[in-house]
Amino acid sequence: MDENTMIEQLEGLIKGFGVNIRYEAIKQDEDSVKVIGGLCLLKGAYVLIINSKAAIRDKIKALGMALKHFDHENIYMLPVLRELLDGIPEQERFNPIDNEKLKDFY
Repeated sequence: MDENTMIEQLEGLIKGFGVNIRYEAIKQDEDSVKVIGGLCLLKGAYVLIINSKAAIRDKIKALGMALKHFDHENIYMLPVLRELLDGIPEQERFNPIDNEKLKDFY
């Protein structure tokens, strides 16, 4: 599977969890740590921000790391994607958003 197809497949899986994916240029100094992006909770909704200038392999890694936060075990995915996820360290899983609890934060 080529890398662009892999990105499309991973994006589809992540969007299935209600995650909005945004590709944005992340301004960085040459001396700083390379930022690829990450998953965050913004106004009660999950958003995955990925550096649009990152290498394609780094984008795949960011998508895979974000997907590992969700319960993806019972979702069908191509074996190559399952192998990719197996190679990424475990992430803390998110529970579905409880809007009542989030009201305390806003």
